[in-house]
Amino acid sequence: MNRPAKIALVSPYDHAFFGGVPDHINSLAGQFRQWGHTVKIIAPCSDPSRVEDKDFIPMGRPVPVPSGGSIARVSFSVWLRPRIKHLLDEEAFDYIHLHEPFAGLVTANVLSQLNPMTSIAIGTFHTNGGTRLYKVGFKRLAVPYNRKLRGRIAVSESAREFINRQFPGHYEIIPNGIKVDDFDQAEPLPHLQDGKINLLFVGRLEKRKGLKHLLGAFSKLKWEYPQLRLLVVGPGKPDAESYRIISERNLQDVEFVGKVSEEDKARYYKSAHIFCSPATGKESFGIVLLEAMAAGTPVVATRISGYSGVISDEKDGLLVPPKDDEALAGAIARIISNRSLGLALSANGRAKAEAFRWERVAGSVLEYYETLTPSSKVAIS
Repeated sequence: MNRPAKIALVSPYDHAFFGGVPDHINSLAGQFRQWGHTVKIIAPCSDPSRVEDKDFIPMGRPVPVPSGGSIARVSFSVWLRPRIKHLLDEEAFDYIHLHEPFAGLVTANVLSQLNPMTSIAIGTFHTNGGTRLYKVGFKRLAVPYNRKLRGRIAVSESAREFINRQFPGHYEIIPNGIKVDDFDQAEPLPHLQDGKINLLFVGRLEKRKGLKHLLGAFSKLKWEYPQLRLLVVGPGKPDAESYRIISERNLQDVEFVGKVSEEDKARYYKSAHIFCSPATGKESFGIVLLEAMAAGTPVVATRISGYSGVISDEKDGLLVPPKDDEALAGAIARIISNRSLGLALSANGRAKAEAFRWERVAGSVLEYYETLTPSSKVAIS
């Protein structure tokens, strides 16, 4: 593999904000740079001081919009086109890799301004549901931009199914990656090694993440397992229904930790005896499931499309129907009461996580780049 490449990773989302796509881009950039490639990240940013990457190029101010049961922070500035054209002309990227290319005007403007004779455009589609733009006729406007993509990637089968309904075509499935060693080698938090059973939730506190169902399951389990403790890690505030369950059932040992650093997040996974993700839908990929697996923590999750593609039920995790507090409680109780089951799920999950190392995922992305440029090879070390 013969030469280093000059690569732009372009995001429509606020790069100063916690989220799956910014994390994905940062990790992909880091791996590419280890292999000698020059990588620039281009994205809207509400606070550039929060971004440590010296090759990050802020592009526009983001605004919040509803997106697939969540809130996406994207830029709709129409004044960016001249600046983007100047940047693309000056940098002359070999590859321009756009993540969610139709989710905002930064990515759309990059597509409109790039020169397909000098730069190869690749789009990666992450979501299962998309923004409201798909429902208000935006996809008709996006057709000419879609034609500029030389290659298309989906992070999962559910993400592929969604985007293929909007823009039919071939999509290479390349999953998200994780930094396996960060989770595998993390040290447990000493204050959580106190004899209690730690049940962990990690994610933004949004309705679709299903926290209220985990609280319902926890309230049932607490009677039989009084030493059980629920740790809730992630930004946001619980919804009214979650507060109601906590108050009406007088739940004890529920700790809302809030947002934590990546290092501390890994330590929470390592401190947990069981990880549970009770999401109700619109998940394209279960990155939190893989993080728990990499830490060796047994997983209970809901049987939704994005999760079923990651977990093999009864082998490396337990799957239950979404919005079913009883089933959730039953699966958690099985792991608490059956040590050999927990150990088997842990070992099998840890083995599965190996396939999602960033080295492998980034290598697959570069190999896909090569299929779009058969006359030249991209360096992978």
